[in-house]
Amino acid sequence: MNINLKDKRALITGASSGLGEIIAKEFAADGAKIGLNYHSHPDAAEKIASNIRENGADVFTLQSDVSDAESVEAMFEKFIKQYGGIDILVNNAGIDGNRALVWESDISEWEKVVKINLFGPYYCAREALKYMTVQKSGVILNMTSVHENIPWSGYSGYAAAKAGLSMLTKTIAQEVGSLGIRVMSLAPGAIKTPINQSVWGNPNSLADLIDKIPYGRLGEREEVAKAAAFLVSENASYVTGSTLFVDGAMIDYANFTHGG
Repeated sequence: MNINLKDKRALITGASSGLGEIIAKEFAADGAKIGLNYHSHPDAAEKIASNIRENGADVFTLQSDVSDAESVEAMFEKFIKQYGGIDILVNNAGIDGNRALVWESDISEWEKVVKINLFGPYYCAREALKYMTVQKSGVILNMTSVHENIPWSGYSGYAAAKAGLSMLTKTIAQEVGSLGIRVMSLAPGAIKTPINQSVWGNPNSLADLIDKIPYGRLGEREEVAKAAAFLVSENASYVTGSTLFVDGAMIDYANFTHGG
């Protein structure tokens, strides 16, 4: 299947590592112009941008704290000044936070997780839609997680934010559908990234994790990036308001594989 994103103007948050990095590279390879957002690692972001430029793509970096509305507004002003508009927004920036049961959790830490994972996509979508609604076109892709459906003990803030982001996706899609704008979520499961190397690099924790995946293996970053590229392309022109799970069927609750 040919994925053509030629000259599409794409802003990707949290793109200085992990899934954001590989999505930026995939979109650039498909012809998109990239605004590569980072929070606190300018050297890493510039290294990724330089690598993308070596392959002939148009890319620049944008520092912003997505949990701060004014910072997000300033980021969009720079992006629009650079490219004159926006065609694609990928809300990828997110953290899971430190594990803590609710009654033992730190309120400020819990709020931080929700601010980044839910308020951040809201702030970014709000800014993007100011331009998309005028041009009557555009795509917003929110990166959720299998935990928009599956509870995760010790990570209530993360699970609540991802579930909230799923409903935010559906609601925005309902609001802007008649304007030719598509909004959807992509929900990764257990994906092999440098961030979770401590899990997949340990034989015991890896075995425990794979036991939760009916497909029997972790996903690769490239598999998520290709799914993202499909969703924002015209190949998915009638897809909006829903979530695509890229999770090896983790959402199917592997413990029930052999019956209840």
